[in-house]
Amino acid sequence: MATISDVAAMAGVSTATVSRALNGKSTVDPELVARVLAAAKELGYQPNGPARNLRRQEAAVLALIISDVENPFFTAIARGVEDVAHTVGYSVVLCNADENADKERRYVDVAIQERVAGVIMSPTPDVRNADLLINRNTPLVAVDRPLPDRLVDTVLVDTRLAARQATEHLLAKGYTRIGCVTGPSGVRTADDRLSGYRDALRAAGVRTSPRLVRRTEFRAAGARKAAAELLAHSSPDALLVANSAMATGVLAALGEAGRRPGREVGVVAFDDVAWAELIDPPLTVVAQPAYEMGTVAAQLLLARIADNGRAATTTTLAARLIERGSSHRG
Repeated sequence: MATISDVAAMAGVSTATVSRALNGKSTVDPELVARVLAAAKELGYQPNGPARNLRRQEAAVLALIISDVENPFFTAIARGVEDVAHTVGYSVVLCNADENADKERRYVDVAIQERVAGVIMSPTPDVRNADLLINRNTPLVAVDRPLPDRLVDTVLVDTRLAARQATEHLLAKGYTRIGCVTGPSGVRTADDRLSGYRDALRAAGVRTSPRLVRRTEFRAAGARKAAAELLAHSSPDALLVANSAMATGVLAALGEAGRRPGREVGVVAFDDVAWAELIDPPLTVVAQPAYEMGTVAAQLLLARIADNGRAATTTTLAARLIERGSSHRG
């Protein structure tokens, strides 16, 4: 069985540095933390996390409360969280809130009752649930969506800028009547993607029209209906779609209407998924660094568990546009 000395030798650091890195101490250089985590993973080193946390009367468990377990974006975040947590001896309990504040509240209550060591959550707009954790000083990290006016560690993607760049791409490809299918009002990511879409149109001198915008649930069924309505009544020649689940609904609606993606209706969707390259034409996507979001969120939570008095931080990562056939007329 690997020891802390083995990890230190492989990482080229002292055992004290290994201890501080694995306990999330913010004083350790991030490069050293990465080396320690890599060495611990390769050696299969397991610190005595449960015993350490029992002394603090906490379980060696992290709760991850996400919006939709069926969305590959959130499952990639979950994998990133779990990989980091496992390396330092924590288990992760995955909680699926389904964009439902009441369901989220039940999971928050369970996290409090079970005295989990910390919580990562993609919050619903009802910030009162997060306040329950904040008021109890439960270490908390918000991921994908911020908690307005709350001093908590946060990991985001600049989704407004990404939506603007995706819309600018469609404009550059010659599409002139671009629609947007986004999520429910009040959900920060849905609002930001709509704002970015409008930013691009205004900057290009293109008049924005409410008739070209549809809000619906972040799921295929709602997006299918929304896209069908747009195609029937507003005649868009391109669509910006807020996530990959919605993209399947939009593509289904295009098929039912006999409209070919790219040639007749350009399509760009958020999130790169395995099937995006397999369809004809392949789907142009805004790829978000979901796995990295999970690893960063987990590292921040471990640091917060070790020192709950340190200043809160916001980490904003960049998305990237991957051009494929669905946004080309040829």
